[in-house]
Amino acid sequence: MATDRMILGENVIYSTDCNVTGLNNNVLVCGSSGCGKTMSISEPHLLETQHSSLIATVTKRRIVNKYKPVFEQRGYIVEDLNFIHPAESNVAYDPLQYISSYSDITFLAESIVKANPRKDKSTADPYWDEAATSLLSAEIAYILMTKDNATFADVLELHDSIDFRESGGQIATSLDRKFDYLAEKDPSCFAVSCWKSFRQLPIKTASCVFGTLNTTIDTIFSPELRKMIATEKKVDFEKMATQKTVLFVSTSAVNPALHCFINIFYAQAFKTLFEYAESLPDGKLPIPVHVLCDDFATGSRILNFPEYISIFREKQISVTLLVQSESQLESMYGSEDATTIINNCDTYLYMGGMDLKTGRSISERLNTPLEDVLYMPIGQVCVFRRGQRPIITSRYDIMKDEQYRQVTRAYEERMKERGR
Repeated sequence: MATDRMILGENVIYSTDCNVTGLNNNVLVCGSSGCGKTMSISEPHLLETQHSSLIATVTKRRIVNKYKPVFEQRGYIVEDLNFIHPAESNVAYDPLQYISSYSDITFLAESIVKANPRKDKSTADPYWDEAATSLLSAEIAYILMTKDNATFADVLELHDSIDFRESGGQIATSLDRKFDYLAEKDPSCFAVSCWKSFRQLPIKTASCVFGTLNTTIDTIFSPELRKMIATEKKVDFEKMATQKTVLFVSTSAVNPALHCFINIFYAQAFKTLFEYAESLPDGKLPIPVHVLCDDFATGSRILNFPEYISIFREKQISVTLLVQSESQLESMYGSEDATTIINNCDTYLYMGGMDLKTGRSISERLNTPLEDVLYMPIGQVCVFRRGQRPIITSRYDIMKDEQYRQVTRAYEERMKERGR
């Protein structure tokens, strides 16, 4: 089976055939803002992707417009999931589509409730998040049990309709009759069980739980996202593993709410791909799926990602993570999980920066003075591969790449045509 190439620097090119290299294809790219990660890593990766499926997070729409025709010419299914301007997408993402079990419901509810990165650093009692997760699980389960072709927009509509008051020491809500009807059919059903947990709370506690969930939902699900969720054509992660597909995911570098939703998207993507691979006789995806994560540590953490990355290779899943520093990664995931993520990337590319923690890490890896790392010339990179000596070279000069020049010329001509 043909595989793609991995370009990491000038004259530093590797195969992505794990059977040949003995390594996984997870890559951590660490470099300060403006060091050239997009032109030296992201765009070469797009140019070299010809045999695997790809999910690419981008913050520049120029990249999408430039490379869409390239992948169409290669026979790829090209999907554009634009979270910045959802109406411009040709596919939609509906979290409800990927639920097939009660554990999936809980996973989705927890992903949403814990999407805010401040939750992991908070000293607040975890009870509030757990109770909010239970309430959202009840709402999701109810919609799935009572509505055909349900979408998460239906869950949000149900949540918006909730009203409650104190009645005889307990709360009475506007949804009680709906859940009572389910309870008559099956008193032990998942939706009813989760709902009872909320309904039995004292009024003040219930108000806090509802407020916790309400704030999270209002922050993440803008009116534009709600409208996109209800769009008919949805992203199909399993299809990506059977037909060559490139999915561009556009996000904003300055809108934290979008990062929360996108990381929910990634949490479900990794979970769905992993479980699909598990369901196959050889436990592997038929077509490898690589995920290119720009600004990986600037939004919110992906639920269970440290656990997933450790088992990606055997399922033919891999990631390229672009971060500004190890400190940034640690700030998002915590010290232990950040170390787990780094350790499960058999390739580490350092492109320079002023972060002292990262500098010390690179200094130890190179066995060289810290000042040599901090004052590393602009344009120089260090490539670390498990089992190999480090390579110090120049970052990849994509301007010399003939394929890149052809793609750029074609893009510029299309832009001129549009401007006429």
